[in-house]
Amino acid sequence: MKFTESLKKNYQFRCVYSRGRSIANKYLIMYVVKNNSDKNRLGISVSKKIGNSVVRSRVTRLIREAYRLSEDNIKEGYDIAVIARSAMRGTSYAEAHRSLNHLLRIHKLLKSVPEKPSGKKGAAEQ
Repeated sequence: MKFTESLKKNYQFRCVYSRGRSIANKYLIMYVVKNNSDKNRLGISVSKKIGNSVVRSRVTRLIREAYRLSEDNIKEGYDIAVIARSAMRGTSYAEAHRSLNHLLRIHKLLKSVPEKPSGKKGAAEQ
């Protein structure tokens, strides 16, 4: 992750939880707060309720990879804490990616992405 550092310490997570704004969907909960720097910091939390260490590690890797592939489209200067919900246990990468991008879009952290061209041609193109 070239633009992102990690939230590792308990006090860093507590700061994001107490000051940040949270939004959830079926698979993830995301807390976001500005950090007044030019980099993002990402923290991923996966509870023991999700499963054993193998399952928790897989869920963490899915979330980290989904973030890494979206990183170029994410605004800088935020602390982001992502908490996995129990429904995340058996999901695919595609579902994790869709869920993470959904929350980023709601938090308005995605940079403006050009719209996909439609199949219809405009008057100027004909």
